[in-house]
Amino acid sequence: TNNGRHHRMDEFSRGNVASSELQIYTWMDATLKELTSLVKEVYPEARKKGTHFNFAIVFTDLKRPGYRVKEIGSTMSGRKGTDDSMTLQSQKFQIGDYLDIAITPPNRAPPPSSRMRPY
Repeated sequence: TNNGRHHRMDEFSRGNVASSELQIYTWMDATLKELTSLVKEVYPEARKKGTHFNFAIVFTDLKRPGYRVKEIGSTMSGRKGTDDSMTLQSQKFQIGDYLDIAITPPNRAPPPSSRMRPY
């Protein structure tokens, strides 16, 4: 999405995908920074310095019907970050999972991540 928030899990139900779906063919050793570059190639608005990308894996919940989401990291256009070299494989991404990328323009603060602690 380009509003800084991830998609709702019900948007993935019944084999549906979000209207803003982008299909990317990549490798398990692809880094979040490499994936950021691929998105910026097809989504020019995301090229602005300071644009924030928050990555999450969406996968089938084996215990209950539906999907679960696991936030895995973030990158920013024009800045180096600690998650840049994180790979899909290192985060247990599996073929068939979705990658949900919440894109926040540079003039808006990204929503607080559940991974961040306020202390």
